[in-house]
Amino acid sequence: MAICAVYTTQLNPTCSFSTPASKTQTQLGFGFGFCQKQQVLFYKRSQSSSRRASVSLITCSAVGQETVVIGLAADSGCGKSTFMRRLTSVFGGAAEPPRGGNPDSNTLISDTTTVICLDDYHSLDRTGRKEKGVTALDPRANDFDLMYEQVKAIKEGKAVDKPIYNHVSGLLDPPELIKPPKILVIEGLHPMYDQRVRDLLDFSIYLDISNEVKFAWKIQQRDMAERGHSLESIKASIQARKPDFDAYIDPQKQYADAVIEVLPTQLIPGDNEGKVLRVRLIMKEGVKFFNPVYLFDEGSSISWIPCGRKLTCSYPGIKFTYGPDTYFGNEVSVLEMDGQFDRLDELIYVESHLSNISTKFYGEVTQQMLKLSDFPGSNNGTGLFQTIVGLKIRDLFEQLIASKAKTPVEATKA
Repeated sequence: MAICAVYTTQLNPTCSFSTPASKTQTQLGFGFGFCQKQQVLFYKRSQSSSRRASVSLITCSAVGQETVVIGLAADSGCGKSTFMRRLTSVFGGAAEPPRGGNPDSNTLISDTTTVICLDDYHSLDRTGRKEKGVTALDPRANDFDLMYEQVKAIKEGKAVDKPIYNHVSGLLDPPELIKPPKILVIEGLHPMYDQRVRDLLDFSIYLDISNEVKFAWKIQQRDMAERGHSLESIKASIQARKPDFDAYIDPQKQYADAVIEVLPTQLIPGDNEGKVLRVRLIMKEGVKFFNPVYLFDEGSSISWIPCGRKLTCSYPGIKFTYGPDTYFGNEVSVLEMDGQFDRLDELIYVESHLSNISTKFYGEVTQQMLKLSDFPGSNNGTGLFQTIVGLKIRDLFEQLIASKAKTPVEATKA
């Protein structure tokens, strides 16, 4: 019978088990699992008559503890909040503000994800920005050192006291405790501006909204309805922000792994109302754990008008295109949808012609769209592509976790 002595020391919570190869069988076998913060060293003797002892070592590492970090960049009023709700829906559980905390907190927490708004890293409040003559888009109005330190700490599994920028009062409120989640999403104006923060991201998305659509969205969806701004103040805000947007926000899209570009439709000549949209999903090639979505045939150039017996389309109809392209010198695949759906339940027809969408079952994209049918963009490419990117992020997260789980095992074999 095998005999073993066990010694334990306190280490990290996730363990890999390694047993040297032996020609003889023992009565101890191990796999991969959790060892409750212990390192265990086994000295065991095989069933053979040999007196030579063999050694098995269980090593513990930070696998399972390190947070996956996703960055989402866009200007104000460009659909970040809607995208965050679609993303958290994919992972399950409602995203809610921290319980018992500041009612004006910008943070959203679900079972798997924590979403923090990078406005919380403003170093100047509303009055301070006005006095210094800078906008919130200006890097001088933001604390990138603190942003980097806290995102890095959360990624490493450490809790932080994150500041809060109060959008109602325009003041900097007392900080709130943020515990490390499985997935941290940092959304706002500058997630890819600072290279130190950019290097912490496991995946990045940029929402690129044309000026015409941006103006229509800000009027229809947010500032007038939720924040009580007038039409004149919205126009003035857009004009005041444009130079800084062009200088500091827009250039970040060159670093994004996926870009959702929203433009006026080409199906109605001269249309700039923003009611019918042309949406492009630009996906960078060669990103680890991310395989771009394709239509019909990967790498080919496709144009498809699906309207007919299987997809109800009112004027001006729907058109899809797909093909390879370059974007800021990077090889990309681009999937485009122009037009809008009349019936979301028929989306399954389009879904069935898309590949690499990372669904767990047939019709999952359609199910997600129907579940959130009252969300903005649910009848066009913004909702469709946000949902698909959410599913791709879930797949990327699962692959990242699986790869980190394998690393300690492979290291002990070396």
